[in-house]
Amino acid sequence: MAKVTLVVAVLLVALGLVGYLGTGSQHPTALIPAWFGLALGLGGFLAISPNEGRRKLFMHINVTIALLGFLGVAGEIIRTLVSTINLNAVMSGSQPPPVNEIALISKVAMAALLLVYVGLCVRSFIAARRARKV
Repeated sequence: MAKVTLVVAVLLVALGLVGYLGTGSQHPTALIPAWFGLALGLGGFLAISPNEGRRKLFMHINVTIALLGFLGVAGEIIRTLVSTINLNAVMSGSQPPPVNEIALISKVAMAALLLVYVGLCVRSFIAARRARKV
């Protein structure tokens, strides 16, 4: 799973850089996926170890970082969609605020990557526990 972590880290860094450059380098918050990618990459490198205890520790840290990142970005996606579909604005006849499409796409991509990664980690943890019982 450490190698999968490194792949996800590279994808998150690339997503952050593409989002940042896609906004004309004006919005540093577009780099948030890159920061999560760097954190996961560091943890992935530290998890590549013959020591089982060290590997388990860093993989659990990595999945915790990914889960927190997913929850945060999922909350932001919901907040963005709710503010776009603001019922008060619709009922009063005013236009809802415009949606930054690049930001929304970046958030959805980050959420999808992190959710898949967390799912793979959980599946790996369950398989490792079952293998130990046998």
